[in-house]
Amino acid sequence: MVEVTVTPQSSLADRPVQIRVRGLSPSQLVTLRAWLKDEQGECFQSRAFFRADGAGEVDPGLHAALGGSYSGVWPMGLFWFLQPDTLFRRLVKRDVAGSPFRVRLEVLDGLSLGADPREQPLACCEAERWYVGPGVQRVPVREGRVRGALFLPP
Repeated sequence: MVEVTVTPQSSLADRPVQIRVRGLSPSQLVTLRAWLKDEQGECFQSRAFFRADGAGEVDPGLHAALGGSYSGVWPMGLFWFLQPDTLFRRLVKRDVAGSPFRVRLEVLDGLSLGADPREQPLACCEAERWYVGPGVQRVPVREGRVRGALFLPP
């Protein structure tokens, strides 16, 4: 049984996570795909192609991506290379304190280039990426023409 995990499952957006896929056949070609919908419902995604090692595992922090959105060893590549489905869109988090981005990670058999809705992932999981830590207070700043926010630690 194929399994994909993200450790930790919930973290701050600037903290690294570890992605692991287990249960593959040795040397099996797979596509790891990450995607999310922003607050406006716009879809952003990235994908990378990997060949499982002799134990049937893939770790983007150890194994080089063979292509896709990036190539080489990039432990956080699936998060860093998220691209919009619609041109000229930017991934921006407006409600930084209220909710995280929920990034879905999927393992697809073989080299998957498209978003075929009939294609069933071998495994999937979800990672929460928060922009404000627990207990952090957000104070709006309005002084003359200056606008901003001050974030105070707990």
